[in-house]
Amino acid sequence: MLRRARRLLLQHPCRRGWDGPQPHLWALSGGKTSASRWTGASSATKQQAARRTGTDRPVAALATRHPHGEHIRPHSHARAQLIHALTGVLTVVSAAGSWVVPAGRAVWMPENVVHRIQIAGDVAMRTLYLAPQVRPGLSGHCEVIEVSALLREAIVSATEIRLEYSNGGRDQRVMDLILDEIEVAPRLQLHVPLPRNSKLLRLCERMIAEPAEPVTLEGLARAMNTSGRTVARLFHREVGMSFGDWRRRMCLLLSLPRLASGVSILEVSLEHGYQSPSAFSAMFRRSLGVSPTEYLVSNV
Repeated sequence: MLRRARRLLLQHPCRRGWDGPQPHLWALSGGKTSASRWTGASSATKQQAARRTGTDRPVAALATRHPHGEHIRPHSHARAQLIHALTGVLTVVSAAGSWVVPAGRAVWMPENVVHRIQIAGDVAMRTLYLAPQVRPGLSGHCEVIEVSALLREAIVSATEIRLEYSNGGRDQRVMDLILDEIEVAPRLQLHVPLPRNSKLLRLCERMIAEPAEPVTLEGLARAMNTSGRTVARLFHREVGMSFGDWRRRMCLLLSLPRLASGVSILEVSLEHGYQSPSAFSAMFRRSLGVSPTEYLVSNV
């Protein structure tokens, strides 16, 4: 079984060879993605989204479904969004990095931020459109939040509320409750920041494209023609964490869409540079508090 998994690893779509990797879908600077891989929203969905960004109500909601493998092309909205997956996994990419959104979580996307979305598993998406400054304390940066049972049910209920709901009634109280819950929701570290330094960015994109490669800090230093100590300082300054922490988080977040798409834990372990499922599972549990098996049962 291990031999078969290693053969599958060699066929993994992210593995292309260190000397000439194709840009991973997380990468923003590494070339163009074939237009055939991207899809736009349907005309009906675009119209529905436009109506929700154009309403004078502070919050509007939209329910959509997306099949596994769909890639929603780069776009932005005049309103902030809370993008929630009831099922499946979303990967949301902007110039600032990538955010992985498993079921039971949501990504906060400020207004006018260009982003694209990758779908893993069959995703039931629920999106809220929030008027600018509806709550001044809400973040101006992308982030993933924990969605409580109360917030989840309020979001589902909001998608059943007519767009021009009455002020002062039950429907407005549901929307006010959603805003209250967003403000207090725990923020989660499900984000892979990308450096602005062009040389380091290209190397990070290579690691994202080839997560099984045993890249070390010393290897990065040789590639940049500098010392390991200099690279360590640069890495921390650019992304706010150590190289080792960044790499572990990168592997973890890359693994979530693969697990959601039905790839076995053994294969995912090997794809991301772990010699055994137990080593991968230990890292997974330290990061998310559950094993990969427990995660799949409860989230996908």
